[in-house]
Amino acid sequence: MKRAMSLRLGRLRDWLIGALLLVALLVTVELAVGWSTLLAPWASFPPLTLIWLVALLALSYVLRAVRVYEYYVRRLEGRFVLVLRLSVLHNVANNLLPMRAGELVFPWLMRRYFGHDFLGAAFSLVWIRVLDLHFLGLIGLWILSLRHPSWIWWGLAGCWLAMLVVLAWVGRGGARWSPRSRPGRALARVAEAAPRDLGVVARVYLWTAASWSLKFAAFAGVLQHFMAVDFWRVLAGVMGAELSSVLPFHGIAGSGSYELAAVAALVPLGVDPRLALSGAVNLHLFLLGATLLFGALALLLPRASIDEND
Repeated sequence: MKRAMSLRLGRLRDWLIGALLLVALLVTVELAVGWSTLLAPWASFPPLTLIWLVALLALSYVLRAVRVYEYYVRRLEGRFVLVLRLSVLHNVANNLLPMRAGELVFPWLMRRYFGHDFLGAAFSLVWIRVLDLHFLGLIGLWILSLRHPSWIWWGLAGCWLAMLVVLAWVGRGGARWSPRSRPGRALARVAEAAPRDLGVVARVYLWTAASWSLKFAAFAGVLQHFMAVDFWRVLAGVMGAELSSVLPFHGIAGSGSYELAAVAALVPLGVDPRLALSGAVNLHLFLLGATLLFGALALLLPRASIDEND
C-alpha cells in the first residue's frame, strides 16, 4: 500500500518575496542595460563552445550524484541511476524554488526512494553543505593567489584541508554522545550524521572538489564571453553568484539574489556595474536553461521508490 508523502515547497510569503525580486530584476535590467542589449552577445557565442560548457556542467551534476552515492554507499549500493535522478532533481528544485525551499527535496526523495529517515537525510545534507563551503573557501584562496601570488596561500590551503580531519572526529564523537537535554540530543543527531571514516570523508570531498571544479570551469567560460576582464575577476564573479545561496533571501529561480551577489562581488574589484549586471544575468540564464534541460532528462531515468514497492 502506498504511503502518502507530502512536501510543502515554501510558504506563501517566500513566493511573494521571490516574485518581488523577479519583478525588480526585470525592471532593473531594462532600465540599466536594456534586455535586447543584454541578450545580444548570445548571437556570437560559438555553438560548439556552448555545448562543451553545458557538457562540463552536466558532468558536474553526475559527480554530485557520485558524492551522494559515496556518502551512503552501504545503503545505496547498486542503485546509482536512482541516486542520479534524486541528485539532479534536488539540484533542479534548489535552482528554481524560492528561499532555498528546494533543499527539502533531498531528504524527501531519500525517504521516498530509499526509505531513509527524513531528519537523518536532512542532517547529512548539512554536512554535505559544509564540504561545499569548505571547498569554496579553497577556491577563494586560489583566487587570492591569482591576484597576489605568494606561497602564503599554499600554506593556508594546506591548513584549510587539514581541518577535514575534524569532520571524521565529529562523526565518531556523535555516535558515542548520549546527552539528556533536547538541544543536546538534536546536536547529537547532527553530529551522528557526519561521516565517521576518514576515508569516506576523503572520497566524498574529492568528488565535491571535482564537481565544483567542473562547475566553476563551465561558469567561468560563460561569464568570460560576456565580460572581458581578468580571469581572477571572472572567478570572483562566479564565486559571488554561487554564494548567493547563503543570503537571507532567495528569489524564484534565484532571480535577483543571484545577480545581486555576483554584482556585489564584481563591482568592488573594478568591474563596471552595468557590465557586471549583464554578465550575472546571462550566466544565470545559462544556469536556468541547463537546469531545465537536466531536470527533463532526470525525469526520464527509471524510478522505483519505496512507495511503489509497498
